[in-house]
Amino acid sequence: MTDRPLTLMAVHAHPDDEATGTGGVLARYAAEGIRTVLVTCTDGGCGDGPGGAKPGDPGHDPAAVALMRRQELKASCDALKISDLEMLDYADSGMTGWPSNDAPESFWQTPVEEGAARLAELMRHYRPDVVVTYDENGFYGHPDHIQAHRITMAALEMTTLTPKVYWTTMPHSAMQRFGEIMREFQEDMPEPDPAEAAALADIGLPDDEITTWVDTTAFSGQKFDALAAHASQGENIFFLRMGKERFGELMGMETFVRVQDPTGAAVPENDLFAGLR
Repeated sequence: MTDRPLTLMAVHAHPDDEATGTGGVLARYAAEGIRTVLVTCTDGGCGDGPGGAKPGDPGHDPAAVALMRRQELKASCDALKISDLEMLDYADSGMTGWPSNDAPESFWQTPVEEGAARLAELMRHYRPDVVVTYDENGFYGHPDHIQAHRITMAALEMTTLTPKVYWTTMPHSAMQRFGEIMREFQEDMPEPDPAEAAALADIGLPDDEITTWVDTTAFSGQKFDALAAHASQGENIFFLRMGKERFGELMGMETFVRVQDPTGAAVPENDLFAGLR
């Protein structure tokens, strides 16, 4: 054993992603004295601008949006008590099919080896015991999430480190419940067409394939505050409409698939650091 603190590194695509899927674990492990490192890959410049302006609309300035989102990200990190924030600052690629996907400076167009080399340097510096990122589909197919997955897995191969590695996911039971809740809060929400419904049904995993269930109920208030810090994107953050109390009831469990583990800890597990302490 060494005096080096246990370290969690979460690799996310955009400002606000850190709060949605991992806000609970980041807050929980920070409270337990674990060093929490957030790597945010893009500048978020394809997010909403003032007044909800979308990319390409009058009044949407990607550079100004990126600056605003950097400030919001720092506020989110404060809410979650994140130890270290690292920003790779690649240009946000936007949603699938957007013209910004093809911009030469976008994260999506960045060679995986280049992004991975930069991330590998951060891994060598922080020496994480646990690394969390997305699965190969970026959870729901967003280009920047897929690219974050690719550079994370490639970076791990470039180092001699052997952390526990997790991909964020959601159990199908929770996805079904969220669909019901969304209709509760948006009574005029149309039923999805069959193709869209089938695509949504494929998001996440069957409950029995989830390896890791981490109870973060006690930290749901911090998670809510972290999401609320991204005020410019509030139109897109459905969960804020629930209010803090309801949010805490529904968002107190964060789930993962363990894909690399040098400890041999049994699954299912309820702690990302099982076998490490």
